[in-house]
Amino acid sequence: MQNIAEFRIIGRVGKITEHDKVTKVNVAANYNRQEHGEWVTDTHWNEVTLFGKQIERAAKAQKGDLVHIAGRVRQNSYDTAEGRRYTVELIADGFAVLAKGSEDRD
Repeated sequence: MQNIAEFRIIGRVGKITEHDKVTKVNVAANYNRQEHGEWVTDTHWNEVTLFGKQIERAAKAQKGDLVHIAGRVRQNSYDTAEGRRYTVELIADGFAVLAKGSEDRD
């Protein structure tokens, strides 16, 4: 049996950063929780890495758009002068714009 680590995010695009062969998309996902008997919304920002065809799909997205992104989780480590660092990357296998954001974006 194959072991897997997957993610699924439905949220709003905050920022899209294009690099040489990779694009990074920051997506906000909201979670409700109770604090002192009142419901509050926590916004969690997730940076997702896109390659290949997913970059072409993300090119149609803009800040504020509602998107659905699914993919795999990849853990990495590297050494620095301060010691070993560990990272978790979210690598997109699927990217879709579900709804356009408001037209009065900056």
